[in-house]
Amino acid sequence: MRQVVLDTETTGLEVSKGHRILEIGCVEVIGRKITRRHFHHYVNPQRDIDDGALDVHGITQRFLKDKPVFADVWESFFEFVNGSELIIHNAAFDIAFINSEMQMLSPELGSITDYCSVIDSLELARNKHPGQKNNLDALCKRYNVDNTQRELHGALLDAEILADVYLLLTGGQVTLGLGEEIEDVNSGELKAIDKERAPLKVIKATPEELDRHIHKLDQLESSSEAGCVWKELELKQ
Repeated sequence: MRQVVLDTETTGLEVSKGHRILEIGCVEVIGRKITRRHFHHYVNPQRDIDDGALDVHGITQRFLKDKPVFADVWESFFEFVNGSELIIHNAAFDIAFINSEMQMLSPELGSITDYCSVIDSLELARNKHPGQKNNLDALCKRYNVDNTQRELHGALLDAEILADVYLLLTGGQVTLGLGEEIEDVNSGELKAIDKERAPLKVIKATPEELDRHIHKLDQLESSSEAGCVWKELELKQ
């Protein structure tokens, strides 16, 4: 499954008042692994930016004046998201702005939901954590996701953070990948293990490493609704 985690920044909150997209960021997720592919563009909105919006994202008209307009980035954006499952926090907001931009390009384009399915991570969070704060910062704290770089909102940064949060929100424990790019498992050659090779050296964990291991399992236990599988296996041994 190919998913695209998406976020936008806009000139204001209400698309009905002519507000427009000024930044769009997307992160690709395949098979519940974040790949290195992403889409990111600042966009000249061709209109004023509300003071309230400026306080949120800090993106000024002066910065945007030489950036491409939405029509210039539409083709590459559509190529990136077409056919994917979009993951968006408070999806109705971003979808409304994308649809508005599409309609200004050509009414025949329809809606982005004609080309992509959509999952609203805010609705997922509300269902899983009713009565609690479920904005992105609150979810980062709940799931131990590092958001220390998020002094201001930014579309690509927020999409990257949301990708981590979404995987934890929907799967509890996720792959402990190191950010490596997805590779084709069928590529390359398989090599037989040399039966004459020397035995592998076994290095046992130090007491300090074991303590850190237990601490990490406790963190997984507290952040996962299903509990920590590794911890259950160790208790059975």
